[in-house]
Amino acid sequence: MERTDKACQYHQSGRNCAQSVLAVFSDITGLSEAESLRIGAGFGNGAGTGELCGAIAGAVMTLGLLTPSDPDNPAAGKREAAALSKEFQKRFQERFGALRCQELLPLRFTPDDATPAAKRLGLSEKQHCRIMIVTAVELTEGLIAERGLA
Repeated sequence: MERTDKACQYHQSGRNCAQSVLAVFSDITGLSEAESLRIGAGFGNGAGTGELCGAIAGAVMTLGLLTPSDPDNPAAGKREAAALSKEFQKRFQERFGALRCQELLPLRFTPDDATPAAKRLGLSEKQHCRIMIVTAVELTEGLIAERGLA
């Protein structure tokens, strides 16, 4: 099963956006599924404040967990993780026009060529969070492949 399909299933079962993204990468982050779901639990609905979208938070946590870290030079790992986070957010914002949950929730997205998994899954504008979730998974997979993180 593709990660995007699994992320969609997590959300359909009641998990929040962050949990849905973070948990599908459990096989490569070193976290168990249960740990991923617990860690992501507080990040839904912009961590309850409407701020940073939970799908973004799940992706940033995933990328951070996959970023190499050198105990002798912790600043280098921190810089790399921040750069990945920034690049992910840039790509997400290019697709959706915002990063804040509060701004994204009222919008209605129609899957198109910029959101291929959402299009393949037949998601509708009524499933806007799932569109963002599966697109966040796609973007994360792309960055992982580009940077050789897995």
